[in-house]
Amino acid sequence: MKVVKFGGTSVGSAERMFSVAKLIKSSEPRIVVLSAVSGTTNSLVEISSALYKGDKDGANKLIDALHNKYKVLVKELLKTADGIKKGNELIDEHFEYIRNFTKDLFTIHEEKAILAQGELISTALFHYYLEENGEKSVLLPALNFMRTDEEGEPDLNYISDNLKRELKNYPNDKLFITQGYICRNAFGEIDNLKRGGSDYTASLVGAAIEAEEIQIWTDIDGMHNNDPRIVKKTFPIEELSFDEAAELAYFGAKILHPSSVLPARLKNIPVRLLNTMQPEAKGTLISQKSSGGNIKAVAAKDGIYAIKIRSGRMLMAYGFLRSVFEIFERYKTPIDMITTSEVAVSLTIDEPKNLEAIVAELKSFATVEVDKDQSIVCVVGDFLGEHKGYAVKIFEALRNIPIRMISYGGSPNNVSVLVETKYKNEALTALNDGLFNSGNK
Repeated sequence: MKVVKFGGTSVGSAERMFSVAKLIKSSEPRIVVLSAVSGTTNSLVEISSALYKGDKDGANKLIDALHNKYKVLVKELLKTADGIKKGNELIDEHFEYIRNFTKDLFTIHEEKAILAQGELISTALFHYYLEENGEKSVLLPALNFMRTDEEGEPDLNYISDNLKRELKNYPNDKLFITQGYICRNAFGEIDNLKRGGSDYTASLVGAAIEAEEIQIWTDIDGMHNNDPRIVKKTFPIEELSFDEAAELAYFGAKILHPSSVLPARLKNIPVRLLNTMQPEAKGTLISQKSSGGNIKAVAAKDGIYAIKIRSGRMLMAYGFLRSVFEIFERYKTPIDMITTSEVAVSLTIDEPKNLEAIVAELKSFATVEVDKDQSIVCVVGDFLGEHKGYAVKIFEALRNIPIRMISYGGSPNNVSVLVETKYKNEALTALNDGLFNSGNK
């Protein structure tokens, strides 16, 4: 069985849903994971924001506007009188549910229930469309099997047991539709997966049933070797290892969230990134396999803070690094890059929430400098020690870019440099020219 996920743009209109229906037409058994219709989650966030402020009139106007958009979608998607009637009854029911939250106290729990409505509506409408066109499918409620534990992490054993139980109820069916992003928490309340959203759902579902393959369909033809919004002459990468894909996702490749392929990796299930708009394109295949020593891609991550911590003594005292890391651990602030010298350590973070408190504690035993507006530029590939020449190519390409930090050796798949954000676009372009457009792929 395959797991096939379509994002919000892929189901963003009736026409797009028609295309998805054609793409999933197969005799092979498959579970289709759908996001909310594009723009819906943002609208639901706006509604929630108005309710938090106590602006019930504003919330009702936003609810009416979104409801009207769905009335248009139903009219365009469904053609029979019975189908249109069912579609309108469905959206009326969901929007009445949302409107009820304007009458009572509004909390985080109600917000998560509101945010879940987008996926519940998109999957039901798509199921109705398939039904109207003679395609048999089963609507599997994700809230029956998707759950997180008390730490907010997916409970894979629970997901696997309950999903398999759901599937056993339909031994002769081959096409299943379910919601991405939404789940229940350890207390049974409606929640969501946050990181990675529907991609994460697809990977978790795939791992739970030990799928043959997980396909993630977006509006981009795979993961590119550089950021196509900034750099000209980029191209999709045909194959990546899980490690390489994770590095690229973590350091800025927007097509994939770094957490989203982890369940697939643990179960050794290949993940294929495909383009709904160009279904004939090969896309990118992510698997355990590495294609050997070469440079695959470049990505960049903005919003970085560089922190230089200098020991109060001439030489770094025993326990100095431990004291530094304990502070970051206490404030649950991850570190991206780190370099050390005899008397100082420089590191980067991307979460400034507790930066002021962290700096205050560090200053109790060290001098501290903080630079903001930094970007990590990451070159990803297979950089095993025995392969020669990659560092020369990378730093020759960056010869005109001021570099603040360099990190290499912590991973065989990543060479990272820190630059001021104002140099990021120039660095990405220089690397693209030096690594990919000069015959040195």
